[in-house]
Amino acid sequence: MTSLSVEMLAADTVEPITSAGNAQLGIAVLAGIAVIVLLITKYKLHAFLALTIGSLALGAFAGAPLAKAITSFTAGLGSTVAGVGVLIALGAILGKLLADSGGADQIVDTILARASGRSMPWAMVLIASIIGLPLFFEVGIVLLIPVVLMVAKRGNYSLMRIGIPALAGLSVMHGLIPPHPGPLVAIDAIGANLGVTLALGLVVAIPTVIIAGPVFSKYAARWVDIPAPEKMIPQRASDDLEKRPSFGATVATVLLPVVLMMAKALVDIVVDDPENGVQRVTDVIGSPLIALLAAVIVGLFTLGRAAGFTKDRLSTTVEKSLAPIAGVLLIVGAGGGFKQTLIDIGVGQMILDFSKDWAIPTLLLAWLIAVAIRLATGSATVATISAAGLVAPLAADMSTSHAALLVLAIGAGSLFFSHVNDAGFWLVKEYFGMSVGQTIKTWSVMETIISVVGIVFVLLLSLVL
Repeated sequence: MTSLSVEMLAADTVEPITSAGNAQLGIAVLAGIAVIVLLITKYKLHAFLALTIGSLALGAFAGAPLAKAITSFTAGLGSTVAGVGVLIALGAILGKLLADSGGADQIVDTILARASGRSMPWAMVLIASIIGLPLFFEVGIVLLIPVVLMVAKRGNYSLMRIGIPALAGLSVMHGLIPPHPGPLVAIDAIGANLGVTLALGLVVAIPTVIIAGPVFSKYAARWVDIPAPEKMIPQRASDDLEKRPSFGATVATVLLPVVLMMAKALVDIVVDDPENGVQRVTDVIGSPLIALLAAVIVGLFTLGRAAGFTKDRLSTTVEKSLAPIAGVLLIVGAGGGFKQTLIDIGVGQMILDFSKDWAIPTLLLAWLIAVAIRLATGSATVATISAAGLVAPLAADMSTSHAALLVLAIGAGSLFFSHVNDAGFWLVKEYFGMSVGQTIKTWSVMETIISVVGIVFVLLLSLVL
């Protein structure tokens, strides 16, 4: 467990900053979340500002002194950014290198050259899953949509038969697999083991993406049969490059952080001796920071230099990768501040008190909370962060595997039924040239299938672990 996780767990045991009873705290939580939802949905306020105002409103409704509420919020924001900010930045750099060097195009072209007919939806899932590992969801969509449209047009495939598997691959990676921001923050808040969460996340992700992707796409193609919109096929990044990285080097670079983190988790389970030399080495190279940093450094050569980038071009690529993530970092940080305010006013103990009389399993409770916040705010990241803060105290006595499953339950809930208050909904609608109704029948239903199938497999794993 990281020192940050220990500090966050320790924060759960401090005296609350208010003496409010459970009834007032419950009302305060609902009111605080309502403020956030109202600001995001009705007034279209940026999620960072909404979370900041909502956190202060939460403290005020709970009867906490404003100065202490501010301290809780800023402390939570600082610790969250310290824990995951660098990882988000490294992931953005790796994703930008992958896109600009033509590495992503190389993966796409290589897989598509070996796929045809009935195997094409499966190829799209594979492409989206590999590319989606280091990329933010919106970036992945922008990168993959041209491929989806070109494949559908040139191969005369149904747009939904090709598009839904690609979207499913991206969405599952975004909600369940670190180093995406949502899972990372949930892991930090709950104190889960990143390697174990990654391993179990892959176990849940594989059947989930199969059902929500290739299987569901058969029905989506019947419900919505539309051609690929010509105007949405932009030029690919590698079209302007004289050369690009090889397929093997690109895939190895993308999977490097995953391999290192999973190796650490495996050694921790098999060896389980902190003084063992092998475990000490894997604890270092398998930490998220080192694993992602190693992938970025390797990527500078296997992706950037392999594409013929000069030192100045590499520097520019890295610089351009960081600007778009400012908003993500602020939202994640503010979400951490909201979470810490929840903890400091004593909501954790309130949840523990209430849950003693509930017959509902903790994993299902976490999923339902994430679903409610997702439906209200439209943001998977906000839903993950808020739900993690609410249920974190319930993980105190959990085993390593069940703490990881709690993270996955929250991640699955955060993907439930994307609709008109989600930016991803409109992004998919516009790129695919669909109406609102068509987008709901395809994209929204797919997201719901991912969420429901995900929690089903999480609950099944909890029975055997």
